[in-house]
Amino acid sequence: MKRNINIFATALILLCAVTGCKKYLDVVPDNIGTIDYAFRMRTEAEKYLYTCYNNLPYFGDTSTDPGFMTGDELAAQYPSSIYFDIGLYRIARGEQNIVNPIGNYWDGDRGGKSYYQAIRECNLFLENVNKVPDLSDSERRRWIAEVKLLKAYYHFFLFRMYGPIPVIRKNLPVSASIEEVRIPRMPVDSVVNYVVSLIDEAAPDLPAQIMNQTSELGRLTKPIALSIKAQVLITAASPLFNGNPGYANFRDKTGVQLFNPAYSVEKWRKAVDACKDAITAAEAAGATLYYYVPESGEKVTDSTKLTMNIRAAITDKWNSETIWGASNAYASWVQSLSQARITSSDPDAIKTPPADNESIRSTLSPPIHIAEMFYSNNGVPIEEDVNYDYANRLTKLRTVTDKDRFYLKKDYETIQLNFDREPRFYADLGFDGGIWYGQGLYNDSKTWFLQAKAGQFGARLGAALFSVTGYWPKKLVNYKNDFGSDSKGYNTKGYPWPVIRLSEMYLLYAEALNELNGPSAEAYKWIDLVRKRAGLKGVIESWASFSKNPAKPTTKDGFREIIQREQMIELVFEGKRVWSIRRWKKADEYFNKPIRGWDLEQEDAVNYYRVRQIVAPVFTFKDYLWPLSENSLVINPKLVQNPGW
Repeated sequence: MKRNINIFATALILLCAVTGCKKYLDVVPDNIGTIDYAFRMRTEAEKYLYTCYNNLPYFGDTSTDPGFMTGDELAAQYPSSIYFDIGLYRIARGEQNIVNPIGNYWDGDRGGKSYYQAIRECNLFLENVNKVPDLSDSERRRWIAEVKLLKAYYHFFLFRMYGPIPVIRKNLPVSASIEEVRIPRMPVDSVVNYVVSLIDEAAPDLPAQIMNQTSELGRLTKPIALSIKAQVLITAASPLFNGNPGYANFRDKTGVQLFNPAYSVEKWRKAVDACKDAITAAEAAGATLYYYVPESGEKVTDSTKLTMNIRAAITDKWNSETIWGASNAYASWVQSLSQARITSSDPDAIKTPPADNESIRSTLSPPIHIAEMFYSNNGVPIEEDVNYDYANRLTKLRTVTDKDRFYLKKDYETIQLNFDREPRFYADLGFDGGIWYGQGLYNDSKTWFLQAKAGQFGARLGAALFSVTGYWPKKLVNYKNDFGSDSKGYNTKGYPWPVIRLSEMYLLYAEALNELNGPSAEAYKWIDLVRKRAGLKGVIESWASFSKNPAKPTTKDGFREIIQREQMIELVFEGKRVWSIRRWKKADEYFNKPIRGWDLEQEDAVNYYRVRQIVAPVFTFKDYLWPLSENSLVINPKLVQNPGW
């Protein structure tokens, strides 16, 4: 069905307008029958509704999600083998170009989706859904609202990447002139206003929650709509888009200014209201922060429960914290890429999987600076903690004692950086000497741990299957996965990718409140709820007791830094960091840092724990926005290239 619908004339004309269709210019097939058939009855129209959904990104996919491998959060072997698609990772390495852009979601080249095609399909649905004779009014309103929200999201997806974009309100008729189909880019504020207006139109007709969970989980709801609206307005209020002097001279070919150079505090006011509305709607529909409850047969201490609060909030399907779970992105492959080859503290409890198990890809690799990002066990940055041995974090070896046995393997020797950290550090990262709960062992006194030095069980497998840094994104691995009865396979239990979680909305609300009015009890409340779930005290208490800068949370600039770090920690490996750092206009600071890891070729701890540089990423001002392809500029002369390209 979709293949046929994608070729009708209306779609092709708009394709020429915004992507450049070249050979299709002379093709005008007779598709009237196809369109009429698609909307002749409810059953067929519902298939087209799902076609509109089918264009959603594959969230959490390393090869297609631009939030996942284009920044500094994860590294991988380069060049890679068949086990890992390095396409988007080339962007982080400075290989973006204008001839054949990597991650080209404007045109849909390089195997990626064209989100203008997705928008066209939404428009076709909206233009024809009223023709369906056997569709109830209430269901028709819901479907229209869903597709309007999808259309808004596809515009937002492009806006976040490209900045000012052409807004496609409706598909053009076959009779449209060449000039009419050449649509210029719209100013940033106009794009945002249009996206928000679509969401406002959609939200009232969306259900507060999914009632028919058997067949409708993953479909859009009012809390999802309001959360997307909050994300749009937070993005628009942030430094990249709000009064950015770097784009003051960015104009289209008629002289229209595409970025408003004047800072507007009102944008933060709108973001505050939107975040509050989203949280209210989500909580009214039953959303709460996730707290792990052990299942029957699991024997865990409070230490393990804290780490599982974080891990299971990601991997426990459709849990109470998930506002938007992507049913089209049922995380499986990413788990294999994130799973380390672990060994058992109790060999008699379960058959240890062989070290040559190639089902465990083990290739996604957080750099050392991500490990350094997490707080100390006192809930403040390790570089600020008056009690933390920061100077020796990368050089001092320590042997694990009994008090750390639920996070680190007792009597094992590992680096200072891995000691005295907050529970999220141990929840989210796998590393040499670290405990790895789950995967068939559900007693935290007899569980898996990781040995990663050369020659050990979790070290390099062949030319491709290993972490290049010595850290693994354990957070993404469902603790219920197992290695199979023969220990040769790796059985993953998929979960819908958590596109939006309640904790993210709490932290965005705290950010917006601080940007509007500075630190306040209300802003502290929301960040402290997230910290409490992670086993940490509130920001005021933690900084007053343990930071070298105890007054930091009391100033707007200081609290901003705390909120931003809290977001990066809480949402690590969820495809958020790339967009956050860009909108904060801090990418030149973060994305130019060398990617570092441990010396993987060494067998003994004193030599393994030597820092080595893996790659020096490249990020310049032009990289804040994706480039348009040269072909798009030729096909549509009204388009202008993004600055620097």
